[in-house]
Amino acid sequence: MNPEVQSMTPYEWLLLIVLSIFLGGSFFFVGVAVEALPPLTIVALRVGLAALALLVVVQCSGLRLPRSRSVWLAFFGMGLLNNVLPFTLIVWGQTQIASGLAAILNATTPLFTVIAAHFLTRDERLSRLKFFGVAIGLGGVIIMIGQETLLGIGEHGSAQLAVLAAAVSYALAGIYGRRFKRLGVQPLVTASGQVTASTIMLFPVALVIDTPFSLPMPGGQVWAALAGLAMVSTALAYLIYFRILAGAGATNVLLVTLLVPVSAILLGGVFLGEQLEPQHYLGMGLISIGLLAIDGRLWTRLMAIRPGQSVG
Repeated sequence: MNPEVQSMTPYEWLLLIVLSIFLGGSFFFVGVAVEALPPLTIVALRVGLAALALLVVVQCSGLRLPRSRSVWLAFFGMGLLNNVLPFTLIVWGQTQIASGLAAILNATTPLFTVIAAHFLTRDERLSRLKFFGVAIGLGGVIIMIGQETLLGIGEHGSAQLAVLAAAVSYALAGIYGRRFKRLGVQPLVTASGQVTASTIMLFPVALVIDTPFSLPMPGGQVWAALAGLAMVSTALAYLIYFRILAGAGATNVLLVTLLVPVSAILLGGVFLGEQLEPQHYLGMGLISIGLLAIDGRLWTRLMAIRPGQSVG
C-alpha cells in the first residue's frame, strides 16, 4: 500500500519560507542574549514577552482563550514539547557549541518527524521518497553551512545531545499539535495558549534556579535581542507555524528547519554583503531536491509517465 503524500499549497510553501526567515534569527538572538543571561531566564523572557504580545492580538481580534480543561491540558502539553524543553535545551547547548553546529543538529527535526509520524499518525506514513528527501535535505544543510563545522562533533557531547533531544521534542510537538484542529481551536488562539502555558511553567523555575533579579541589568543590545527573539522568532513565527500545521501536517511544517540555514545565508548575502560560495549553491540545490521529494507532486507526475510504477 502506498502511503499518502500530504502536499502543501503554494501559499503554504510561501508561509514556510517566511517562517524560516523568522526562525533563522533565533540562533543569532540567542547568541547575543546568552552572553549576558542564563538559559532559563532567556527562555522564560522569550515565551513571556511573546505571550503578552499574542494575548493583545487575541483581544484585539475579538477572540477569547478557551476555558475548557481539555484544551488547556493540550496547551500545557504543547508548551512543554514545543517550547519549554527544546528552547531550554538549545539555549543551553549554544553556551558550549557554535550556532552553525546547533543549526545542523536542529535540521535533523524532519528526520525524527517522518519516523515518529509513521508510528503515531495514520495520514503521514513514512515512504522511501520522504526519507530520501529528508536525508538529501540534511546533506544540503551540512554542505551549505560547511563540512568543517562537523569537526566540532565529538566535543561537548552533552551539548550536542541536548540539541538533538530538542529536535526530537520539536518532532513530537508537531504531531501532538495536530489535535488543536480537531478541537476547533484557531491557530492564533493555539499560539497564544501554548506560549501562555509555557510562561506559567517556566517563570517559577527560572526564578528559583537562575535568580535573575540578582544579575546585572543587561544592556540595550541584549534587550533588543530578547525583543527580536520574542516578537519575531516566537510570536509571529508561531502564528505561521500553527497555520501551516493545521493545513499541511507535522512533517511539512517541520521542513522549516531545513530552510532556516538557507534563509540565514541568503539574508547575510543581501544585507551584510557576505559572499555566496559554490558550496552554498550546492547545498541549496540539494535542499531544493529534498523538499521536492518530500512534497511528492513532481515525483508523482514523473511516475505517471511510466505506467505500472508506484510512488514512494
